[in-house]
Amino acid sequence: MHLTSAPLVAWGNAWLSGHVGLDDAVDAVERRSGPNLIGTVPPGDLPFDGGVPLRTTLVHLRGLGLSGFRLALPTWGDPFGLVGPAELNRAAIEAQEGVLVRLAERQVGLVPTIDRRGSSYVGVSWTPYPANATDPQVPGLAEAEQQMKLTLLRVVQEMESVNDVVGFSPTVHGELGDTGAPLLAHGYPARAHRVAAQAVRLSKIVELAEPGSGRGLNAHQADARARALRDLDAAARRALVAAHAALDHGRGRP
Repeated sequence: MHLTSAPLVAWGNAWLSGHVGLDDAVDAVERRSGPNLIGTVPPGDLPFDGGVPLRTTLVHLRGLGLSGFRLALPTWGDPFGLVGPAELNRAAIEAQEGVLVRLAERQVGLVPTIDRRGSSYVGVSWTPYPANATDPQVPGLAEAEQQMKLTLLRVVQEMESVNDVVGFSPTVHGELGDTGAPLLAHGYPARAHRVAAQAVRLSKIVELAEPGSGRGLNAHQADARARALRDLDAAARRALVAAHAALDHGRGRP
């Protein structure tokens, strides 16, 4: 699961709700991914110029009625969190992530690309796209958490039915034991932090599930195993998006 977009959504929402200052939000985002720049777009098409630093962009967007960030974690066949049009959807699906930015009179999609220059510079370049003005269909936090738990139970049963509880190489167990720095920012409810951490852990199970552990299965069993892992990935992505949408901007400080 790609998570370049997640820090921008979490810390952007924390800033909008008054839980952190602008400098703290930008520092938190760039500690995780390096410098963030808005990529070049045709003049007048969108409210961005080329190569604008994140802090400058956020200030500019605030003047355009910026009211929230939404995380999108789509995959091929499952454009979850997206609202169109097709150009934005294609780019975000290719990247497997993106951000929807709500402004007073429009919505903009941002799709990240890792920006590498020379031997040491690593940052993120964001390409903006026009986005439809509708809200993405995102489950509530409680619903997403419950669905993730139910999916996990069902997946375990399905794996047992094909005699293949998901296997891992010896090095994977350590990676699963630590999801790294907290995904969410100050101001998010404790439940959102918990759900986000569990979602990332389950996505790692899908990512790191050893392909060789399915050896010896017949075609039907192999299909069932692959389908179960896809379902678990989808539930984890939905839970992570719901967790990032759980900050109530109305409760923030002015």
